[in-house]
Amino acid sequence: MVSAIILAGGRGKRIGKDISKQFIIINEKPILYYTIKKFLECKSVDEIVLVLPKDEISYCKEHVLKKHSLKVDKIVEGGKERQDSVYNGLKVLSETDIIVIHDGARPFISESIIDKGIECAVKYGAAAPGVMPKDTIKVRDKNFFSKETLNRSELVSVQTPQVFKSEIIKECHEKIKEDNFIATDDTMVVERYGYKVYLYEGDYKNIKITTPEDLFLAEYMLKKDSKNLY
Repeated sequence: MVSAIILAGGRGKRIGKDISKQFIIINEKPILYYTIKKFLECKSVDEIVLVLPKDEISYCKEHVLKKHSLKVDKIVEGGKERQDSVYNGLKVLSETDIIVIHDGARPFISESIIDKGIECAVKYGAAAPGVMPKDTIKVRDKNFFSKETLNRSELVSVQTPQVFKSEIIKECHEKIKEDNFIATDDTMVVERYGYKVYLYEGDYKNIKITTPEDLFLAEYMLKKDSKNLY
């Protein structure tokens, strides 16, 4: 049994829009449409839980799910922090073996990346896709001077979906809630409690739409690849 949690709580501040970024229209459909569609078409996923801000649930039901004939299994109210939203999603899952956690603003996820994550999580307990950074990465000091150049071949830019055995991610989210620790993603949650995360090959096209430049790139990718036009 594989359950997917899609987090759709991103606001549009950095992207310069009044509307939340997952509802921005690209090629006549909202970004979130493409993300949900990929998971609905993935044969490995048995259940989909969509996590949304409370004030956007009605809008999403009407303008994304109903309008575009998409069906998810559960819709859950998000929390203050990303990890609170994940926790709320975890609480409503059925008895399941593997949990896939994905950003709603990553519409170019492929079925092969999802399947590989599930395969690796079954084997290693926790897994996430990633790509080598294209740029040289430096560490700067408090005065904004470069103090160290990192070895790019040892670095990974981590993406989602991040995939876990159910008992591992649930246990670690319970603990991090008790510890009142803020984590930036779910790999950080499980690593805090001693679990190792297997990093497999991701995809440079699996972008998270965050900036206006990302929107232009997403529009180009959808127009260029007819398979993504849905």
